Amino acid sequence: MIHAYDPRTGAPFGEAVPENTNAEVDAAVEAARAAGPAWRAADRPQILEAIADALEAHVDELWALADRETALGETRLRGEVGRAAGQFRLFAEVLRDGGHLEAVISTQPDVRRMNHPLPGVVGVFAASNFPFAFSVAGGDTASALAAGCPVVVKAHPGHPLTSELSARVIRAALPDPALLGLVHGLEAGGRLVRHPAVAAVGFTGSVPGGKAVQALIDERPDPIPFYGELGSVNPVVVLPSAAREGLAAGFAASLTLGTGQFCTNPGLVFVPDDADLVASLGTAVAGTSGSPMLSERIRRGYLDGVERLDKLTLLAEGAQGEGAWAVAPKVFTIDLAAFAARLPSVAEECFGPSSIVVTYRDAAELPAVLGRLEGSLTATVHASDPEEARAVAEVLGGKAGRLVWNGWPTGVAVCWAMHHGGPWPASSAPAHTSVGAMALRRWLRPTAYQGWPQELLPAELRDDNPLGVPRRLDG
Repeated sequence: MIHAYDPRTGAPFGEAVPENTNAEVDAAVEAARAAGPAWRAADRPQILEAIADALEAHVDELWALADRETALGETRLRGEVGRAAGQFRLFAEVLRDGGHLEAVISTQPDVRRMNHPLPGVVGVFAASNFPFAFSVAGGDTASALAAGCPVVVKAHPGHPLTSELSARVIRAALPDPALLGLVHGLEAGGRLVRHPAVAAVGFTGSVPGGKAVQALIDERPDPIPFYGELGSVNPVVVLPSAAREGLAAGFAASLTLGTGQFCTNPGLVFVPDDADLVASLGTAVAGTSGSPMLSERIRRGYLDGVERLDKLTLLAEGAQGEGAWAVAPKVFTIDLAAFAARLPSVAEECFGPSSIVVTYRDAAELPAVLGRLEGSLTATVHASDPEEARAVAEVLGGKAGRLVWNGWPTGVAVCWAMHHGGPWPASSAPAHTSVGAMALRRWLRPTAYQGWPQELLPAELRDDNPLGVPRRLDG
């Protein structure tokens, strides 16, 4: 049985959710597969918008239950329900646009190509830190449904009741509730990955968790695509020309947002060896307060991580805050040479409100050290002189999927141009994104038709183009 826990008290509440048996997982996957053909023929944009409306209509009960399970608060959780609804609406726009099909026609010889939904079910592993936006109602689910694929979600044990409620709300807006399956339990997740009808897997979580899922996929007789968003330290480089006003406050706010439980948390900050600047960063963090983490397991992981960092110099520590699973923000400091000598272990992700401030005396020494970092979802540069940043930017461009200028990495906009991915270990497939319009490309496959008769071609590739989709003709 899986129990819901209140992070503020550490006590269980509500009815326990049973872990699903192998037979129950199989039934959910088979039901989803059976619902697939009708779903691919349905008016998906209209239904996706109906799901968005349903989420917003139930926001009061959704956020309240999620707050009991996560302690993330009303403002954050209401906003996250809105974000989840916005993702469904964005994918409705994407489908109406038709560009995701990437329809291409060559006349010499006659070859026509377009994307189709994967022929099967998409398995989704929900995240701990976003009970809506990266969970049952999250971007993996929304993008897979948009692509035309039924979905079975393995719920995160940190918010089982919110997962059940989210699934009920979404199913009520679907033409067939079997299009969204939901299973609970570690063994159920393994069974889901192994099921022959599962055509791809989306995952948001830790590096060890992602490796475990990939290992299960590798054992299949037919390995399938794995799209994992894993670990990221999101380096921030403050160059000498950077504006100092607001810098420390921005850092502290980004570091402690959601108790640091963001995949885009600024875990490494490189700054000039300026005592006043370093002190201002420490003062800003010292003025912050922690709050409960999402689970006892995540709290233990954070405490283990900061214990590893205790070998560095402690720059500042915020207040622990209230709650059974509350933690204190911590920032450590080290100079660039010592940091480089301790790579790669010193730069391992510590999930939570902790960061390392790395001081340097010569910005010319930064590119060599930055080049030794592992991949991240984001990399940030603070500077007022673009030319000063050129060498650093070139290195960071090969290390991250999103580059931020004079900002902070937390907060990932749901928009057409967003890329949320990066080189390993940030993600397992850096060419793809889990946020934004292009997220549904993960669940599509191309087919080329050579010399195929008009009567058998998909409507999108016929000469008369009855659906009016955008197409490329002979380049």
